[in-house]
Amino acid sequence: MAVEIERKFLVVSDLWKEAVTGSIHIRDGLVLSEDGKKVRVRITDQSATLTVKGYRSGLVRSEFEYSIPLSDAEDIMRTLCDGHVLEKRRYFSLHDGMRWEVDVYEGLLDGVVLAEVEMTTVTQSVAIPSWAGREVTGDPKYHKGNMFNERTAALRAVTA
Repeated sequence: MAVEIERKFLVVSDLWKEAVTGSIHIRDGLVLSEDGKKVRVRITDQSATLTVKGYRSGLVRSEFEYSIPLSDAEDIMRTLCDGHVLEKRRYFSLHDGMRWEVDVYEGLLDGVVLAEVEMTTVTQSVAIPSWAGREVTGDPKYHKGNMFNERTAALRAVTA
């Protein structure tokens, strides 16, 4: 079974930019989310994937990702995501021999900056960089769907 083992942190400074090795633009569309499971379509520059994620248990969750045609991803995003689309620029930054992914959100979540590091085992030691603040791995407030819903509700309240 394919698994994802990751930790997520708030970003508290711009020092991560000193070790950037590249970046990609990402559009994530939420197709389905139910009881901690989700199906997501992702478009990155000129490629696309469909991802199925299972329940999270601590740092671990099952994850199955499949390449799909870009045109299919565009159609899925337009017809099945019901407006649940987030955009971000993902930067790759090295720290202590590990690749960190720093997500700088755009649009609806403008101003949100989160960092993730993927591990090969749950017991793997990770050196936390000085620019990484509080760990939010298990904090539901920082799940993409919850951040989307919170910002959407706030915008509705402002325009009501």
